[in-house]
Amino acid sequence: MQTVPPEEKLLAVAERAARSAGAELMERFGREPIGVRTKSTPTDPVSAADLGAERAIRSVLAAERPGDGVLGEEGGEASPAGAHGGDRQLRWVVDPLDGTVNFLYGIPHFAVSVACEDGDGTLAGVVLDPVRNECFKATRSGPALLDGEPLSPQRPETLDRTLVATGFAYEPEIRGLQGQVAARLLPRVRDIRRGGAAALDFCWCASGRVDAYFERGLRLWDFAAGALLCTRAGLEVRRLPAKQAEDGIRLPDGLVVAAPAVIDELEALVG
Repeated sequence: MQTVPPEEKLLAVAERAARSAGAELMERFGREPIGVRTKSTPTDPVSAADLGAERAIRSVLAAERPGDGVLGEEGGEASPAGAHGGDRQLRWVVDPLDGTVNFLYGIPHFAVSVACEDGDGTLAGVVLDPVRNECFKATRSGPALLDGEPLSPQRPETLDRTLVATGFAYEPEIRGLQGQVAARLLPRVRDIRRGGAAALDFCWCASGRVDAYFERGLRLWDFAAGALLCTRAGLEVRRLPAKQAEDGIRLPDGLVVAAPAVIDELEALVG
């Protein structure tokens, strides 16, 4: 079994993979979208840009880390030949284009997320905003950084001064219930933002552009890098368990992120 390299080396691989995908996306951004199809619902698209960006990431990982597993949003999971798992087996968790709807509409708010995990969770993670050319990154034992500078999130002391980001599901019946949560939350906080790219929501929370974030229905590639960034920036990240609504609709699990002073109250309102 191969030796796990230092976290900083894995972080450098993650950044190279993310930048390769970002270059692919920027070549396509603003052009007439091609190869668009849907996945889970008619409002859940995947495009040729998603697929091309994931191929770019996998190409870097195949060249630099051929013995590791890969879990990608579009390409599924691939394990190296002869891999037996275990705590020392590494896996890369990648979202080649988080914010596909924004991308297809020409909204310049989307990201590439690349994380490397072992049996204990995420070791290193990078979220690249290719439009702003901002690179957010962190390791399990290091600081959260934006373009090499430590992140300093806001730490509001009360919920009514907290700017909260969130996102909504693709399924209309779940969105309806999420709308009820938003309506309950809105009078209690400074305001609500919905950016449309979960990976950037985590990063903006870690950097202080918003104060808190919650969302249900996230997949591992949505948060593997971003949740690490928030944790290393000193914020709390908690799981929202799945639950059954009164009308029988099942709400999927999720995450909530905030400063310690307000997370209990926020969790109670959105959980």
